[in-house]
Amino acid sequence: MSASAVHSLWTTAADPISKIDAPKIEYGQLSPTLIVIGAAIVGILVEAFVPRKSRYYVQMFVSVVALTAAFAAVVGLATSGYGTTKAGIAAMGAIAVDGPALFLQGTILLAGLVGLFTFAERRLDPEAHGNRVDSFAAQAASVPGSDSEQAAVKAGFTTTEVFPLLLFAIGGMLIFPSANDLLTLFVALEVFSLPLYLLCALARRKRLMSQEAAVKYFLLGAFASAFTLFGIALLYGYAGSVSYGTIAQVVDGTVKDVNPALADTMGNDVLLLIGAAMIVMGLLFKVGAVPFHMWTPDVYQGAPTPVTGFMAAATKVAAFGALLRLLYVVLPGLRWDWRPVMMGIAVVTMLGGAVVAITQTDIKRLLAYSSIAHAGFILAGVIAMTPDGVSSVLFYLGAYSFVTIGAFAVVTLVRDAGGEATHLSKWAGLGRRSPLVAAVFAVFLLAFAGIPLTSGFAGKFAVFKAAAEGGAGTLVVVGVISSAIAAFFYIRVIVLMFFSEPRPDGPTVAVPSPLTMTAIGVGVAVTVVLGVAPQYFLDLANQAGVFVR
Repeated sequence: MSASAVHSLWTTAADPISKIDAPKIEYGQLSPTLIVIGAAIVGILVEAFVPRKSRYYVQMFVSVVALTAAFAAVVGLATSGYGTTKAGIAAMGAIAVDGPALFLQGTILLAGLVGLFTFAERRLDPEAHGNRVDSFAAQAASVPGSDSEQAAVKAGFTTTEVFPLLLFAIGGMLIFPSANDLLTLFVALEVFSLPLYLLCALARRKRLMSQEAAVKYFLLGAFASAFTLFGIALLYGYAGSVSYGTIAQVVDGTVKDVNPALADTMGNDVLLLIGAAMIVMGLLFKVGAVPFHMWTPDVYQGAPTPVTGFMAAATKVAAFGALLRLLYVVLPGLRWDWRPVMMGIAVVTMLGGAVVAITQTDIKRLLAYSSIAHAGFILAGVIAMTPDGVSSVLFYLGAYSFVTIGAFAVVTLVRDAGGEATHLSKWAGLGRRSPLVAAVFAVFLLAFAGIPLTSGFAGKFAVFKAAAEGGAGTLVVVGVISSAIAAFFYIRVIVLMFFSEPRPDGPTVAVPSPLTMTAIGVGVAVTVVLGVAPQYFLDLANQAGVFVR
């Protein structure tokens, strides 16, 4: 065999390999996510290399800079037209850069920044052994009540890992609503769920309850992820692709080149219906809609309150963004199949959340059931299937997230000897003892109830209007009824705070550092501004309401 023959063998064998193209990544359009994930990795290195005394300040600095820079990047992309005229698909078809994606990413980043301030709060508990303490366990790995835990508290350890974990969660949430294929969706789901499972287990007080909450959340979340993944497999089997655009074409019957191997399965609607149902089920679990809501009250009650606030706000925004994109981009051809089901879920969610919340005696559980009812209200906008439906949901998510973080930030301030006083009986007469805190909390409760001149009213009005125009009038009726039921228990808390006698052994209100004050102040400002002058933001949501196909 001559040298040239050997040579030709080598070259022909190597030929197909040389055809693999390098991926084309639009770094500019992906910059918000890349900044946040990069900062999270820096945060891990900080944990490894920076001395313990200065970690808190370094982590805080890295996180604030990253979230601000990422928000600036989102604003930059939006102003240079990536939300409207230049909207398109980036990263080889994995990520969509369009109006809803940028709007929701901006909302998540701002909510994350406000949430970060509540994470970093270190003045609420009295100093332990001369060290300031935050809401998180001194050493997460030590058994609650053990000697190693006491030693960790004495040494003044703090779990500064919460900052990179928060950034990883935010990074996953940024990808989740902009994912343009099912695998990216699943990876993003895991990237933001896993840090949240950990964060839920890190409470400094009531550690066993916190760990129980994390285990519940983890087991149910793993179950929901498994359903999602199975649904992805079925949809892939149905359409032969995980890309949103291709699946939508197969559903509509407009697909051009059919692979003969797939010709049999493409007509098989069983795969499509079961697969779509399973994926939507996983997303409804994240949102906390009614048959899949059982984790919400337990997890919200057990998790450290800053984590609860962040989770309640940001997870909802990310999950509703992904749900909108899935229903509006991939499955509009299935509208007649999924709309009745989603209407049923929305009705049960609104009524279930509102009715069960009346019986709650713990403020965090009350807010958890209220967030379930809000998921129902937002679903009403999702079901509208009109451009107004999208923009009303975007507006509602933006308004709701700041009110939620503000409300949970207020909950961190009301304390007694055992940490936060979350039982409602302890909130009696709070308005006489510290009128300012009670008044702020009353503003948040009125916004949740949807009273005019608060952001809650503007959001509910937009969502119900879209639902009515989209032909879902029954939902509006049920929504108004459950809003009335919900208003009862919100106003009951206000009456309890202002019109009942304070108990002598009642809780005190801790004076927070400027960090928590900022979080609460932003919440109040957003509530009032979006309530009194919502038009600018409604227009912004309107411009952002078009998905790229």
